[in-house]
Amino acid sequence: MIQGDEATHRVSAPARPLSRLRFLERLMSIDQTFYGSDFGQLSSQDPEIAGVLLSELDRLRGGLQLIASENLTSPAVLAALGSTLSNKYAEGYPGRRYYGGCSEVDKAEMIGIARAKALFGADHANLQPHSGASANLAVYGAFCQPGDTILAMSLPHGGHLTHGSKVSFSGKWFNAVHYGVDKETEDIDYAQVATLARQHRPKLIVAGGSAIPRLIDFEFFRNLADEVGAIFWVDAAHFIGLVAGKAIPSPVPYADVVTFTTHKVLRGPRGGMLVCKEEHAAKLDKAVFPMMQGGPLMHCIAAKAVNLHECAQPAYEVYAKQVIANAQQLASSLGERGIRPITGGTDTHLSLHDLQGIGVTGKDAEARAGAAGIVLNKNAIPFDPQPPNTASGIRVGTPSVTTQGMGTDEMKLIADLIHQALTQTDGDPDNAKATEIRGQVTDLVGRFPAYPRSGS
Repeated sequence: MIQGDEATHRVSAPARPLSRLRFLERLMSIDQTFYGSDFGQLSSQDPEIAGVLLSELDRLRGGLQLIASENLTSPAVLAALGSTLSNKYAEGYPGRRYYGGCSEVDKAEMIGIARAKALFGADHANLQPHSGASANLAVYGAFCQPGDTILAMSLPHGGHLTHGSKVSFSGKWFNAVHYGVDKETEDIDYAQVATLARQHRPKLIVAGGSAIPRLIDFEFFRNLADEVGAIFWVDAAHFIGLVAGKAIPSPVPYADVVTFTTHKVLRGPRGGMLVCKEEHAAKLDKAVFPMMQGGPLMHCIAAKAVNLHECAQPAYEVYAKQVIANAQQLASSLGERGIRPITGGTDTHLSLHDLQGIGVTGKDAEARAGAAGIVLNKNAIPFDPQPPNTASGIRVGTPSVTTQGMGTDEMKLIADLIHQALTQTDGDPDNAKATEIRGQVTDLVGRFPAYPRSGS
């Protein structure tokens, strides 16, 4: 079953369309620095979709966004995404395209590559993967043949679908051997990793996942990969932004290849990227194109370049460190209220919590929090007695609320609001207590608005 970022959620009813009067009122007050000068054309040509955009902005501004894999990217990044670069086909790489007219998009991609190499201290970077899963697929294409053995963290213990889950191509095409966490520490069982690597001698050893709150010992994995003759790959999708902000150790010096998404803590557009050692550059580039993808999304590549520039600024380092401080405070405050943090806390941007102590399932918790204006996700915990679609845990993350400017004092309040929602409501948004909590959430996010209006 699927969990975490790929969780199967109940499909919500479509948002009620804005009335014509309400839509015109919103249009008159729209902040053009956020939507851009072309929003008027969209609203005239397709008011139905324009209304969805307005409603989504209301949703972001009206609730607490605690999904660990989400963030609020900058208006500068959004401007690049909605640019004329979207029009250009550019199969190939800068200077080696299969289409003419690529001189300008070549500049954007070369700027992005240089910025990625500088930010992460990498020999080589490829900004073309459409997503983290696409980047991961390229790693398999570069180093493996169907049937080869890979060693990765199991999905129920915090891994990812593309690390050998049976519902993923990675589990259908490769022989996946999985390690988990130690039952006592709830952290990676490094002794088990070593035993399995020596027993199965995999082609690839993978570190990383979607629900790992603690730092990973990259040096251990590097030494083990060398011992058994494996490629060491780090899927840093969740924590690469903390690496960019110099808030946690980097996997780049240790790994043969590091893949990641650009839209989590990194705070860029939705997309993927990889960096690698020079000896693997040509092989991985060919695996991205032409093996796995066709034309790159040049507007997304330009937006990634903008984001990489943002991450190289001193203010981003302050942000990354605050993300961790907020996550640690939120985990601790939830623990004080009986919502136990797995591993006892976190070193990163996320924490995973066991709800069995308060007698609530992850599925119910997600619904109750949502009704109170708090967006988080159910998540399986290690050795979970519940099926994944019910789960015994929740995952919470602090990238978005930190982007909004919240600090540790606000995390204490958020923990209290979560506890109230989980223990005193029933998932009905009309429940009196849910309404009360939602009012407190509105007050809080009103002081730290997502995408603040000009002058606010």
